[in-house]
This record gives sequence, C-alpha cells and structure tokens, in this order.
Amino acid sequence: MDGVLIREEPTAGVMLLTLNRPGRRNALDLALTDALMEAFGELRSDPRWRCAILTGRAPAFCAGLDLNAFAAPDAPRGRVTEMIRSIAALGKPVIAAVNGAAYTGGLEMVLASDFALASEEARFADTHAMIGALSGSGMGARLPHAVGARFARQMMLACQPVDAATALRAGLVNEVLPPDRLLPRAIEVAAAIAAHDPGLIAIARDVIDRGTHATLAEALTIETEALERRKAAGAMRWTR
Repeated sequence: MDGVLIREEPTAGVMLLTLNRPGRRNALDLALTDALMEAFGELRSDPRWRCAILTGRAPAFCAGLDLNAFAAPDAPRGRVTEMIRSIAALGKPVIAAVNGAAYTGGLEMVLASDFALASEEARFADTHAMIGALSGSGMGARLPHAVGARFARQMMLACQPVDAATALRAGLVNEVLPPDRLLPRAIEVAAAIAAHDPGLIAIARDVIDRGTHATLAEALTIETEALERRKAAGAMRWTR
C-alpha cells in the first residue's frame, strides 16, 4: 500500500481506486493526479472494466488540491482540471464512495462521478472562495445541477461544510451508510452494474446525460431514438 493510488478488482469487471495519501488527507498532487489519469485511461480502453469505484484511504475522501504541491505560479494545476473533467467522459459508470471529507477538488470528483454513496462520516465543502480562487473543474457547472442553484450558492459562497445527512437531503449523494458498510455497498452496486450489457449501460447513461439538459419533449425524443437504434441493431433481448 505504498503507492499514491491503490488499484484493486474486488469483483469481476469493477476497478476500485483508493486515493492513498492519508497524511495529506488524500489531497491531489501531481503524482496522484497522473496515477488517476493512467488508471482512467485503462478503464476507458480495456473492455474488461465495466465500472469503477473512487474512494479514499481514511480519514478523508479527498481534500482537494494539495496547495503545497501546486504553490508555484506556473504549477500545472490544469492537469488536475483535466483529470477531474475526464471522469465524466470515461464512457463507463464511476461511483464515488465518499468515506470522509470531500472538499473542493474532492467534491468536484464526486460531482463528476455518475453518483455517490457516503459514509455517515462524510463531509462536503467548496472552499474556493476561502482561498481566493475560482474553480475550473466543474464546481460552478455541476453543483447547481446536483443540488439546485440556491443550495449551490450557499455552499460556494459560505464555504461551510455540509454533513452526510444534509448531502442526502440535497441530492448530492444517493445513500448514507455506516462507515463499515460503505465500501461493501459500493461494491454491491458496482457488481450489479457490471453484470449488465455494457453497450446497454452506455446507451442508458447517454440518454440520461442528454435528457437531463433537454426539455421533456426533447428528452422523450432522445429516448425514442435510442430505442429505435437499439431495435435496428437487433440488440433488444427482453429476457433475463
């Protein structure tokens, strides 16, 4: 467990990625960012992988950017933005299993994932304003879509942490679990996803993603067109 990123396969087709800088609360330095990019590249290109789980080694999920590592004016902070934005473009489901603090860049990783499960010990915050910065990794775009504009304003402007129960009510996470149940539950959900036709999963994700940003009429058209393409390909099974 010496590497900055631990890669495991807890069940067939599921890549478990554990951020492993606990002494820095799993903050993102260049080594961890590059390790994540490498893992994401394999996840995207290798059909063996059908789903991924992102989590952190206790006590945190991810404290965001390691400001010590990126203090220089010419530090490659854009590499972190590239990594976070790539999560949503992997073409495969990513589950965030939030075991502790998910702050700023860590919260952006949660938002870029397909959905999140949280431990009762999880905390969420956007601290960009606190450090005199603006996000370029999706906070201002994705947080309002996840929790609504009014709650996003409170989180982004006040920079105060939100506990797991509040995150659940706001729609930021799907489930809140005892700490010892978080990872088993994430693996259970990931295994259920991995058991399904990956082509169908990809289409369903695309319908959801495109439909979320469309009118109801447009979303229904997107769904109908996807169904017709699937039928034309002879890929509709209608059996378990």
